[in-house]
Amino acid sequence: MELNGRVVVVTGGTRGVGAGVARSFVEAGAEVVVCARRPPEVPLPKTRFASLDVRDADAVRRFFAELPRLDVLVNNAGGAPYRLLADAGPERHLRVLELNLLAPLAVSLAAYERLTRTRGSIVMIGSVSGGRPSPGAAAYGAAKAGLENLARSMAVEWAPDVRVNTLVVGMVRTERSHLHYGDEDGIAAVSRTVPLGRLAEPSDVGAAAVFLASDAAAYISGASLLVHGGGERPAFLDAATVNKET
Repeated sequence: MELNGRVVVVTGGTRGVGAGVARSFVEAGAEVVVCARRPPEVPLPKTRFASLDVRDADAVRRFFAELPRLDVLVNNAGGAPYRLLADAGPERHLRVLELNLLAPLAVSLAAYERLTRTRGSIVMIGSVSGGRPSPGAAAYGAAKAGLENLARSMAVEWAPDVRVNTLVVGMVRTERSHLHYGDEDGIAAVSRTVPLGRLAEPSDVGAAAVFLASDAAAYISGASLLVHGGGERPAFLDAATVNKET
């Protein structure tokens, strides 16, 4: 799955999952451009940083118009704080939808012409939140559900010139994990709910992204690849009173 000579843009690529994705593409031999509003606190070796707010459609169009070549776009920028629906006005929830759904659409449209020239591919970074109830992150979950559907439609409309796929990502251990899962004991407890017994590392997501962008996935488009360690153990299994030894 070598990607020597290919140019990859990773939005939100300066930390967390995005940084792990960027490192994986560098290891595969690609030339990687990471985009974010602010530069990384710790520089990512062998990458180039470009200041870009993906919510600014004009800036996004200018960025891709000035890019000489593009083989792979990874739409990773996104996220949302924990926020119950009734605890915030609609404007805050709309901003979550803008960042996690509308911005990837605008970025993909701006990148389309460049990608058709190289018969490139797009990898959407989705979430398991898009396929299940997400209390405290309802707008985020709705956006990720829409993103996955958007990718499938893009895959049909833009074939055969551009492949489009989604990584449906579960819980990932990053430098910000404590904001979601608490201290080390909390992270360990959450890890035990995953069938594989641990949270994903950013490199796990990166390896899957490299695969989808590589020639090894040349016939894969419109797909959703689950990167969630086996998912979540159904709660009813532990709540049931049936004799588990029979």
